[in-house]
Amino acid sequence: MAEYATSIEIAAPPEVVFEYLTTEAGMTAWMGQYASLDARPGGAFAVDIAGYPVRGEYLSVEPPAKVVVSWGFAGSPVLPAGASTVEFRLTAIGAGTRVDLTHSGLPETELAGHRDGWLHFVPRLALAAAGADPGIDHWLP
Repeated sequence: MAEYATSIEIAAPPEVVFEYLTTEAGMTAWMGQYASLDARPGGAFAVDIAGYPVRGEYLSVEPPAKVVVSWGFAGSPVLPAGASTVEFRLTAIGAGTRVDLTHSGLPETELAGHRDGWLHFVPRLALAAAGADPGIDHWLP
């Protein structure tokens, strides 16, 4: 199994960034066209991203420092719903937040696509959480 990790600094406090990982309005501001989220351990994590139904559950929710979700695609034999794990760690840095993202448990064949996805979406998270408009997502189907 493979792992992808990245980090970004966001001009917003952890409490604000946290909302973009745990609420439907926050999530769809930067990633996905639909979200149904129940941000508590065992709660549903469902986001439709560019036509892909990502499904899993919240594994850990520690406001405002950490969010961990299981991640996979409904109906996929390669990466089924909940088969991998995405962890967001939020650390206050001055008036902002450093977000460290780790996506683990990925099949090798899925690593490049998920790397590309996170490289596309993490900067959109930074813009949205800082109060800017990330613009229309050109990955929309």
